Amino acid sequence: MSIHDFERYPLTFGPSPVHHLDRLTAHLGGAQVWAKREDVSSGLAYGGNKTRKLEYIVPDVLASGADTLVSIGGYQSNHTRQVAAVGAKLGLKVKLVQERWVDWDDPVNDKVGNILLSRIMGADTRLDPSGFDIGIRRSWQEAIDEVEAGGGTPYPIPAGASEHRLGGLGFANWAYEVAEQEQQLGVFFDTIVVCTVTGSTHAGMIAGFAALEDAGGRPRRVLGIDASATIEKTRDQVARIARNTAELIGLGRELRDDEITVLEGWAGDLYGIPVESTIEAIKLSGRLEGMIIDPVYEGKSMAGLVDLVTSGEISKDSTVLYAHLGGQPALNAYSGIFDS
Repeated sequence: MSIHDFERYPLTFGPSPVHHLDRLTAHLGGAQVWAKREDVSSGLAYGGNKTRKLEYIVPDVLASGADTLVSIGGYQSNHTRQVAAVGAKLGLKVKLVQERWVDWDDPVNDKVGNILLSRIMGADTRLDPSGFDIGIRRSWQEAIDEVEAGGGTPYPIPAGASEHRLGGLGFANWAYEVAEQEQQLGVFFDTIVVCTVTGSTHAGMIAGFAALEDAGGRPRRVLGIDASATIEKTRDQVARIARNTAELIGLGRELRDDEITVLEGWAGDLYGIPVESTIEAIKLSGRLEGMIIDPVYEGKSMAGLVDLVTSGEISKDSTVLYAHLGGQPALNAYSGIFDS
């Protein structure tokens, strides 16, 4: 099989746009930096990377006969907001478990941003005091059981869609989309920078680019910037999902360890808590490019990109593609860090 053998339900406008970050490039004084914008790729509740994953999961949802999507994330989960949007689009009920994954004391943390949008779209949102973990959660299973007890037919979607067997396909296809855009633009991205937490965005890219390289494409680095602050769990999960996805799309070989790179240094001590480099990266992106990024994911991957380019770890002759995965609605819950 190949990626093209899997059914895909269109939830995006088409290929997400790619553009050159010319002022950021000049400021950093090193590699050429471009961005690919998952944040503006869909009309469903501000889009984001999970929408692309859900395109490959929706056909299975429809085939299952389910009437309720059941998913989980933090109070400000981008993923649960996108599940709520897809449920609204499909006319399905949505039950969301929203756990306290981030120890953040903003008084409106559980009322604004992503969770507000999910409520507007009709999702049943349940607040749960449990803390952060990228694994499978008991609270999610309890919500699934409740739907069944009420006579409904649930369709479980794990956090970030990452542990779903099809969760890596969306970004395996993203790799093929990038290759087509490179042909149109006359550019080659030798380095991809992406944030990684639950792992299937990064993992799908790894599998997709490995398939392209094996088909005669040029090699490239896919650098995952950890934002989980649970680095070993994330490394293990990325590797496992990447290998599962590679098998699904018929890679025909084991992924090498050097194809799976998760870098630490920008996550801080806890998931979801912005550190100084996060805030500076958000301000830099906004002031130089008018490109808004968030304090949980993109602020950390941009901080990584800035340091890797300015230190020369990403060389001056590189052309870098920054994967903008969305998530800006969460900024509403972090307004205090931008008072000045």
